Amino acid sequence: MIPRVHARGTRTIGLLHYLYGPGTHEEHIDPHLVAAWDGLAPDPGRNPDATYGDLQRLLDQPVMALPESRRPAEHVWHLSVRAAPEDPILSDEQWGEIARRMVAATGIAPDGDDAACRWAAVRHADDHIHIIATIVREDGRQARLRQDGKRSQAEARKIEIGYGLRRLHSGDGTAAQRPTSAERHKAQREGRERTAREELRETVRRAVAGAPSTDEFFDRLAAAGLLIRKRIAPSGDLLGYKVALPHDRNKGGEPVFYSGSKLAPDLSLPRIRERWTRPADAASANDGSGPEQPALPDVTGPAFARRRATAATWQALLIIDHGDDGTAAAQIAAAGEVLDALAKTSAAHTRAELRKAAFAFERTSRSHVRAARRHDRALRQAARDLVHSGPVLGRGEDGATTAMLIDMAFFLALAAANWHANRHHSQQAAAARQAAEHLRAAYQAAAGEPMAALGQRGRCLAPRIRQRQADLVRQLLPELAERIRAEDGWPALAATLDDARKAGHDPAALLADAARRREFDTAASISDVLVWRLRRSAHLPAVPEGFHEAPARGSRRQGPSVPQTPLTQGTVDHSSRRL
Repeated sequence: MIPRVHARGTRTIGLLHYLYGPGTHEEHIDPHLVAAWDGLAPDPGRNPDATYGDLQRLLDQPVMALPESRRPAEHVWHLSVRAAPEDPILSDEQWGEIARRMVAATGIAPDGDDAACRWAAVRHADDHIHIIATIVREDGRQARLRQDGKRSQAEARKIEIGYGLRRLHSGDGTAAQRPTSAERHKAQREGRERTAREELRETVRRAVAGAPSTDEFFDRLAAAGLLIRKRIAPSGDLLGYKVALPHDRNKGGEPVFYSGSKLAPDLSLPRIRERWTRPADAASANDGSGPEQPALPDVTGPAFARRRATAATWQALLIIDHGDDGTAAAQIAAAGEVLDALAKTSAAHTRAELRKAAFAFERTSRSHVRAARRHDRALRQAARDLVHSGPVLGRGEDGATTAMLIDMAFFLALAAANWHANRHHSQQAAAARQAAEHLRAAYQAAAGEPMAALGQRGRCLAPRIRQRQADLVRQLLPELAERIRAEDGWPALAATLDDARKAGHDPAALLADAARRREFDTAASISDVLVWRLRRSAHLPAVPEGFHEAPARGSRRQGPSVPQTPLTQGTVDHSSRRL
């Protein structure tokens, strides 16, 4: 249940005309009172003899009884209360009781207060009500309405329990503004799954991902087909911007523009510019997160971009676990840019889940902890690399490195969920867990073919080589060796260890390091987890040489042979922290 305190108003009659009127797009159906301060209050919706003026004069009576000099300039209080889409339709009696609880909780009409404010609750749709009140009490004093929004949220949590409704998390004022009922009805009439506000927010976030300057940001918005209006000061300085979808028009045929701040708090121009501000020593800043990754090869292309993003994501994980709050918040915010860029450039078979993951993680990236933006350079550069490397078809090395990056992004989402949960950021933690679920589904789609190819390579190894790798695992992981060798992913791990040896690495050192960095108690397949970690840290090709982009019929692993890591388990492990 979502309560929202609206801005104070000056004209009671104006708000009544809206509540009892047809709505912006004829979305108001059968407007009528469900509760009021007095059971005899007139209802212009159901009583043909009652008028808006009758109800307005009664609501305003305590205000008008004051000398004009003592009347508050903005005396109209307005609260809307909306049920979740999956909640059952409540009766008028139930909505009336909810209204009484809300005015009591917010201070408009406390229980047992005979001198409380006058109020009325109007229902004009199945899923919500509006409460209008005047803030002057019967005794002439003004109501004490401090933290009325916070109090309404707390009462909503109690109402959800009492009525068996979907239980939402308390907000902290950092969420993006929800679409209005008029926007939702408009999207339904036009056959669109999402409102213009939501489409614009996603498009703007993708344009921001990795963008290094204002010019490139606006170039990306234009390339995405958005209409753009810039707000320019007399001095010529750029102050802000608005965007619109070409097909989203008002009744007069004009485009409906939204400013960046109306899409999300972090999409205003000043907040976006914070991402582009770099202190002179930003590149050399030490986060205290451990040794840097080895330099990656000087190559370009989607696979390289995904490897670079995977390395940056690993560093971000360490910072989230061990850095200060501002630095960790910066990593989480920049991780949202990586997900936006990955979704934008992903192959068709992973695109839907990655878009959902990025959409969910958007809420995770904002909290009251101020991000120390100078520490997010690596992730933002990774997002830029992903965008500029272009889209992939999801096969071969590009597809395998996509799976590698999704694997790491999954664990970053869990780390973000734990970080927020430890700071009691309930909405952000829930959004991060939701993003992790979508990333797990995307990983399943991306990892099947490359893991099958690695397994086939491992089964073709000479017996003496397979035995050498088995001895190595038994030596370094004695308690887990038998389990690893019994897993379907063991051949892929054996092939990876052999590839590392041929590339000049010390397989024992790599394996020992990978084992120290992650506990395996909840992993469905330890060997599969190790494969990606080893191939990433040793910069091995994500798929073996000679791997065909279109494998022969029947070569994809089926049934129990599908890679089983924590990403593919039925339940996300929210407590896993170390990788």
